[in-house]
Amino acid sequence: QVELVESGGGLVQAGGSLRLSCAASGRTFSTYAMGWFRRAPGKERVFVASISSSASKANYADSVKGRFTISRDNAKNTVYLQMNSLKPEDTAVYYCAAGYTHWPGTIPADFGSWGQGTQVTVSS
Repeated sequence: QVELVESGGGLVQAGGSLRLSCAASGRTFSTYAMGWFRRAPGKERVFVASISSSASKANYADSVKGRFTISRDNAKNTVYLQMNSLKPEDTAVYYCAAGYTHWPGTIPADFGSWGQGTQVTVSS
């Protein structure tokens, strides 16, 4: 129902910044929450951040609080993840996801559509 395409990943040195983007199509973008998850090599997919449909509420994993910021532009059908002060342990494939409702969930089951992922590699 919702197609998601991520972009903006790449290789960056520790302490650097990247901004991920996720363009959505399908359902009316302003009606559902969006989220970012990541999967490091050999590990399970974990929650990073989520934002409500109106951008009034955001949730963050403890590991990224104060360093990452999620935002959205409903006019452009796009959600962003600004990542600052990157660490080698942030290395992962990052996935954006579309929620079932307006509320920003924090577990994979709260999200019904997923992008293909974008690789983020942070070198030490």
